[in-house]
Amino acid sequence: MSIIKNLATEKRNENTKNIDKLSTYEMVELINKEDEAVIQAVRSQLRPISEAVDTIYTAISNGGRLIYMGAGTSGRLGVLDASEWFPTYGVGDESVVGIIAGGDYALRNP
Repeated sequence: MSIIKNLATEKRNENTKNIDKLSTYEMVELINKEDEAVIQAVRSQLRPISEAVDTIYTAISNGGRLIYMGAGTSGRLGVLDASEWFPTYGVGDESVVGIIAGGDYALRNP
């Protein structure tokens, strides 16, 4: 567990700790500024991301599957993304699966 608690995703964002004291405009501006960090992080990882996409494409093309698994928000986002593969890419429901810890109840309840 000590490894997980040290991840940036599990820590409070010091830049937004007083967001509740800002005006609406300042909140939106701050969120936009924080979102810029995502763009930079993704840009720095384009090679491994493209390799992952190629690997997933090859696996699905050969009858394999992509399985998202998670708990809490991560699980909800995985289930949501899995549900979009068919309407967006025409990939069959059996090829991409989303699983959330706690099942359907956890998907719909906090």
